[in-house]
Amino acid sequence: MDLVSGNMKKRRRVGRGNGSGSGTTCGRGMNGQNSRSGGGVRRGFEGGQMPFFRRLPKRGFQSRVGQKKKGFDHVNVGELDALGATGTVDIELLKAKRRVAPSAQRVKILGTGEVTGAYEVRANAFSAGAAKKIEAAGGKAVVV
Repeated sequence: MDLVSGNMKKRRRVGRGNGSGSGTTCGRGMNGQNSRSGGGVRRGFEGGQMPFFRRLPKRGFQSRVGQKKKGFDHVNVGELDALGATGTVDIELLKAKRRVAPSAQRVKILGTGEVTGAYEVRANAFSAGAAKKIEAAGGKAVVV
């Protein structure tokens, strides 16, 4: 089967003398940045004017600090009485009362402050002082 005439267009070879019709400047116009090898401006360049993408406010940036290790959200035992809880204090209650972030996966109870109520506190970790204070008040520290 033969190719259709004009289907395979020949590549234009430039820079082969003035007689060829595409010598000297080789179709690049006169001198300047765009006539040079590798010439031209980068994407987004607007001739020195502040580029559009830099005129717009930043959106959606998230700090990469702390992304490698997923730590605990911390709650002190002194905050437990202020929750208004009766009986059990767990991660869901802490989220509902906005003591930890809604996205919190792991919660650690720390020992700063005093606790008066007898609570069953369910968390991922407890400091030694926090566990002692909860149990001294008649409660239980349950690791989940």
